[in-house]
Amino acid sequence: MSEDVLLNFVASNLLYLLAAVFVVIVILKGVRIVPQSEKHVVERFGRLQAVLGPGINLIVPFLDVVRHQVSILERQLPNANQDAITKDNVLLEVETSVFYRIIEPEKTVYRIRDVDAAIATTVAGIVRAEIGMMDLDDVQANRARLISTIKTSVESAVDDWGIEVTRAEILDVNLDQATRDAMLQQLNAERARRAQVTEAEGTKRAVELSADADLYAAEQAAKARRISAEAEAYATEVVAKAIRENGIEAAQYQVALKQVEALNALGNGDGKQTIVLPAAALEAFGDAFKLLKGGS
Repeated sequence: MSEDVLLNFVASNLLYLLAAVFVVIVILKGVRIVPQSEKHVVERFGRLQAVLGPGINLIVPFLDVVRHQVSILERQLPNANQDAITKDNVLLEVETSVFYRIIEPEKTVYRIRDVDAAIATTVAGIVRAEIGMMDLDDVQANRARLISTIKTSVESAVDDWGIEVTRAEILDVNLDQATRDAMLQQLNAERARRAQVTEAEGTKRAVELSADADLYAAEQAAKARRISAEAEAYATEVVAKAIRENGIEAAQYQVALKQVEALNALGNGDGKQTIVLPAAALEAFGDAFKLLKGGS
C-alpha cells in the first residue's frame, strides 16, 4: 500500500522533482569556493573568461568551466648545478636555488607549459652570462652582488609568465682539482711573501733603532765633551783672571796645590804604607806651604 502511494506521488510530482534536481545541479555548477592558497582559471567555450580568487565565486553553469586550479604558494626549484667559465678562464660549478610564486595564473597556464623547467633553464643561462663577465676573485668576493644581479635578470625574464621570483641563491661555487691546487700554491706563495716582508721590515726596524741608539749615544757623548770643555774653559778663565790680578804667584799656588793633592791621594791608597818621594816633590811641598802661608 505504501509503495503504491509513493509511486503515485513520484509520478504526479515528477516534473517538480526534476526541476528541483536541476536547480541543485545549477547551484553546484554556478558556485565555486576557491581556497586561500589557490586561484582558478575559468574558460567559456575554450576561451579565457575569468580568474577566480579565494572565497565564494559565481560562474555561469554549463557555459563556464574551471580549467586550471593554480597554487599561488611560494615554490622552490630543485637545487641545480651548472658549469660556468669566468672572465679569466676558470671553470666553475655553481649550485643555485630559486624560489618563486605565481601571481598571474592566466599568463602562466597559457604562455608556458613547464614552469619549473623554463625557470631552471633561464637561471642557468643568466648565471653563465653573469659569471662570464667576472674574474674568479670577483665571484668569490662579490657573491651578494652577483646574487642580486641574477635575481633581477631572472625577474625581468619571467615577467611575461606571470611569475614573481622571491629569492635566488648561490649555494656553492666549486672549482676543479687543478684550479684548487693552483690556488693553494698561490696562497702558500703569498703567505711566504708576507712572511719575508714582515721579516725584512723587522730587520729594517731593528737597524733603525740601533742607529737611533748610536746617534743618541754620540749626541750624549758630544754633550758631555762640550760641558767638560766649557768647564775647562771656565777654569782656565778663572786662573787667567787670578794671574792678571795677583801675578805669577797665583799660578804657582795652583800648581803647588795640585801637587799636594796628588801626593795625598798617593799616600791614601790601599797597601801603600811607605812612600819614597823625590827631592823635587819635597821642594814642591815646601813651595806649597810657603804659598799657602803667604796666601793666608
